[in-house]
Amino acid sequence: MERENIINDTAIRLAKPRRKGLLGLIFSRFFIIILLILIELAVLVLPLFFLYDHLEHFYIGLGLLTIAIMIYLFNSKMDSTAKLTWMLIISVLQVPGGLMLLFTQSNFGQRKIKRLSNERIAETKDAIRQDPDVLSKLREEDSYTDDLLKYLNRSGCFPAFVNTETTYFPSGEEKFEAMLTELAKAEKFIFFEYFIIEEGYMWGKILEILIAKAKAGVDVRVMFDGMCEISTLPSNYCKLLEAEGIRAKSYAPIRPFISSHYNYRDHRKICVIDGKVAFNGGVNLADEYINHIERFGHWKDTAVMLKGDAVSSFTLMFLQMWNLSSEDRDYKEVSAVTESAGDIRPSGFVIPFCDCPLDEDKVGEAVYMDILNRAGRYVHIMTPYLILDGELETALKYAGQRGIDVKLILPGIPDKKIAYSLAKSHYRSLLDAGVKIYEYTPGFVHAKVWTSDDEKAVVGTINLDYRSLYHHFECATYLYKADCVSDIEADFQETLTKCRQVTYDTIRNGETFYKIMGPVAKLIAPLL
Repeated sequence: MERENIINDTAIRLAKPRRKGLLGLIFSRFFIIILLILIELAVLVLPLFFLYDHLEHFYIGLGLLTIAIMIYLFNSKMDSTAKLTWMLIISVLQVPGGLMLLFTQSNFGQRKIKRLSNERIAETKDAIRQDPDVLSKLREEDSYTDDLLKYLNRSGCFPAFVNTETTYFPSGEEKFEAMLTELAKAEKFIFFEYFIIEEGYMWGKILEILIAKAKAGVDVRVMFDGMCEISTLPSNYCKLLEAEGIRAKSYAPIRPFISSHYNYRDHRKICVIDGKVAFNGGVNLADEYINHIERFGHWKDTAVMLKGDAVSSFTLMFLQMWNLSSEDRDYKEVSAVTESAGDIRPSGFVIPFCDCPLDEDKVGEAVYMDILNRAGRYVHIMTPYLILDGELETALKYAGQRGIDVKLILPGIPDKKIAYSLAKSHYRSLLDAGVKIYEYTPGFVHAKVWTSDDEKAVVGTINLDYRSLYHHFECATYLYKADCVSDIEADFQETLTKCRQVTYDTIRNGETFYKIMGPVAKLIAPLL
């Protein structure tokens, strides 16, 4: 098997270098998939042209179809912004728009995965028992966090824990170093579930340890989102890992056929070691996340490490996703022995949770809105994207209007210009409500962090955009009165010193491209 050292580094690569240039693109898996999908679309659309031989009947049918779609939209559970977007599309492109709506709402290609997901959640509903003493203590706090806990457990198994040590990392570099240290201690199992894995220095250093541990008999499993196979990894990467003794899977790999299943991606970032240690946050396994290479200036990201009882929740989350495609399901690792109380420094309450796009609960958005609505003094947020639905924008504005110090830190250098223009389209409305907005001048903010009132914090994978809130598998760590909450707020304040504040003048003097593109893109924001 071919392995290469990265120039100036000594990290493992399993995959052969990709072809570059036009020839490489033409023979790439991405190009072939796109070509086959375009052929399928042509087969579906071309028959419509023959309807023009019967225009009278065509227009009658078109009118009835439009009325039926409008009735459906008004009575659907879709959020109001998405309804408006679909109405716009259908008013302009009745037939293609109607077919697109029918396709997205039919769940074509995802019914099986939805059924399997519901089965995995149901069969593990009581996998981790809620300690009644912990729940009693939480109720005594009079913070209404116990109410949030009730809501979370409607859609899964998300207990609150106290016997857990939490460590916050204000950069991907610090998380990476801690992860290498903890991986070297692994004795029983290592579970990785990441949205992006890309060969390079970061993944290469981790892979060296994983291969050595697999050879030593440690159960090493790696799961990544299927989009990696057309963007950062070759389609045979699972086989390359398996040749090294590592069990590997990709979630929803892209195939050359049309399916709404591709709309739902595994955006989670989870590492679990022996049931004793877990990592969660925004940091993927690619070199820009640790600033080993530069993309969009300095990359600001964050993560949290858990040691103790709460690790079992992330173990369960990983196994639920892993077992979506497994006939033989085993969850014994969920009850793996955690660190004893003498080896950790527990503080406060820790509630790991996840969000599944295949049910009707918008868990991530509900947690964020709960923080906004219950805040007494401040809510401070770092997020890479700001593409809001009506409910979340209203919650942000209401918090600002009732005197809460709401501050948002967003990228100063964007990774996606359309997403950046959409964020700017919300600026004036939020400023009018008293919300303060800042842009990180050194580069790109990828952190997904909330803090409130020196008591509450969330560190995880959930962005403030439609993708994260509606279409992705996500996860996060909710912290109440944990020691690291003060570290998270201190990092927010430190990051604030490197930001420029958005004002009415900066909006007025902003680039013309963003002024034009923002309002235009907002018309179809729920589809982006």
